[in-house]
Amino acid sequence: MRKTSLNSIYQLAKNNEKVVYIGSDLGAGVLNNMKGEMPGRFFMEGVSEQHIIGMAAGIAMEGFIPYVNTIATFLTRRCFEQIAVDLCLHDLPVRLIANGGGVVYAPLGPTHMAVEDIAILRSLPNMTIIAPCDADEMQRMMPQTLDWPHPIYIRLAKGGDPIISRDELGFTIGKGIVLKEPVEALYITTGVMTQLALKASEILHNKGISSGVLHMPTIRPLDKNLLKKYIPKVEAIVVIEEHRRSGGLGSAILELCNDEMPEEASKIYRIGFPDAFPDQYGNQNSLLEHWGITVENVAKILEDKLKVT
Repeated sequence: MRKTSLNSIYQLAKNNEKVVYIGSDLGAGVLNNMKGEMPGRFFMEGVSEQHIIGMAAGIAMEGFIPYVNTIATFLTRRCFEQIAVDLCLHDLPVRLIANGGGVVYAPLGPTHMAVEDIAILRSLPNMTIIAPCDADEMQRMMPQTLDWPHPIYIRLAKGGDPIISRDELGFTIGKGIVLKEPVEALYITTGVMTQLALKASEILHNKGISSGVLHMPTIRPLDKNLLKKYIPKVEAIVVIEEHRRSGGLGSAILELCNDEMPEEASKIYRIGFPDAFPDQYGNQNSLLEHWGITVENVAKILEDKLKVT
């Protein structure tokens, strides 16, 4: 997914002289082709994330479209004030490409895990938040970022993830995608957790339970119309996200229910990380398993939720 996003920036830059790439302390060889062909639009800064947000804001004010790329937790925790004041206050078209959303960097400990990044940025006016489910969806999404008039946060996964999106379903910023029509129950997901939901839905299908999968690649702005169409149709809903339960996609959906259909809120169950700093070391899969975010558990939770209703 990350490789696809970088290749897309290069292709966009070849076709649009306003596209600029700004990286922060990334490995050697990142976008060498763009660096060689367009040295005036390629910048690799050091460990200076707050600086590159201000730098990107200034470049955007001159009419350029900057794509900023570094580790997710450093883009969000470290740069919150700069994103709020420099980007969102002025509503500038800067694209923040965040490596390692969720617990991708689990081996490096809690300082490198982006488990509250969605909550942080969802609080800011004018910010758009996107979490593609695979590299193909990333490729469909990137051209749309050229003309989007607001700041964008693009949450990347580990890479090498199975392709589950379908070209015929398309991609539009601000719109959800129905990957599997629901009958009794529904999974609502974002990012690579959509893969988990599809597998869990298959387990339930083999038990005679029909569950749908609604993929929300854009978390902000939320596709309220799609949610208001499907939430009332089913008996139980499980929201899955690689993020803390507070402040993420599940919270956004419950806020929508509270505001516009409060009678639906009780059917929603959220799967995510607890409201605590990670206290385990391991890899991404071991931490997801530690918190019960597995295919089998996700399937069981929705099955149990149906029994209650």
